[in-house]
Amino acid sequence: MTHEFKEIITSYKTALEKGIPAVMATVVDVDGSSYRRPGVGMLLLQNGKITGAVSGGCVEKEVWRQAQSVFSTGQSRIMIYDGKYRLGCEGTLFILIEPFSIDKNKVLTIQNYLKLRIPFTISSWYTKNDTSKSIGMGSKVTFESNEDIVFSNKVTGDQDISLLCFSRRVHPCFRLIIVGVEHDAIQLSALASITGWEVIIVGSSKNGLNHNDFPGALQVLCTSPEEMDVEGIDGQTAVVLMNHNFAKDLLYLRALKDTTPAYIGLLGPAKRREKLLSAFIEYFPEVSDHFLDLIHGPAGLNIGAETPQEIAISIIAEILAVTREQNPISLQEKKGAIHDQSKQKEVRIISDSH
Repeated sequence: MTHEFKEIITSYKTALEKGIPAVMATVVDVDGSSYRRPGVGMLLLQNGKITGAVSGGCVEKEVWRQAQSVFSTGQSRIMIYDGKYRLGCEGTLFILIEPFSIDKNKVLTIQNYLKLRIPFTISSWYTKNDTSKSIGMGSKVTFESNEDIVFSNKVTGDQDISLLCFSRRVHPCFRLIIVGVEHDAIQLSALASITGWEVIIVGSSKNGLNHNDFPGALQVLCTSPEEMDVEGIDGQTAVVLMNHNFAKDLLYLRALKDTTPAYIGLLGPAKRREKLLSAFIEYFPEVSDHFLDLIHGPAGLNIGAETPQEIAISIIAEILAVTREQNPISLQEKKGAIHDQSKQKEVRIISDSH
């Protein structure tokens, strides 16, 4: 969800420069089943523009209607949306709607943290009583330096102790590094970008790389395996080696050997993977088992993919399954809720010492 918050901040910055008032709506709690989980949000501008979504599209009109009172009064409110009779989802959404008025310097601070891939926390105080006028409903951003940025100047340190608090950690945007510049790399880049990932293309300068050839890519780098910058590869990064060249894949794998990405994918059949890993281990016998466990080849889930577009879907699906620690099955075969309730929310009562 980090990429959605990033888009919201970008949209708000433009609105701020034009003097357009803004309101933020955030799902802070869910009872039962819902299309999306707590933490998702949408920015509503007084000129009618909306960035983000809190559902599949069925709740947004009601959010816009109820946001009008927040625009006019400047007071936060809770919106309770019972989907049992309206959506068929049999869940109730609790949506905090609040003024969004962060000054330009603080917007730049948030954008800088996102750019530097530094995590931070957003906390939202709310009540489940839509008739309540509790003091202090609203949200704030907290950085590792303990600096706070409130969404609205109405939020102070004097929150009503009866309020609930929903906190979520904003991690760096998920990033996909594609090593290779063939046609299938273009398709994977496009689909990953639509998914909301930051895409970086790595290839040889001999290929005559053009940023326009890779729709949605954040960067297109011409670099050799020896010069590849791997310092920023973290647990929010996946790497897919798709050079279609055994020797190049081996060299790039060597460049990655001291990194800890979330996933490393190899194209080609299982025999190619075994040959590649055997050669790699022969050169680097001290490589850790943990690093080898990160390698998935052939990359992708077994969904019968044939075209480059379908293969891209299977690779992205496997990356999601690995990073979300899921065993892929048909949802109709899953017992219980679609979303893991244990990971769905962090709700607690504020104590006097907060």
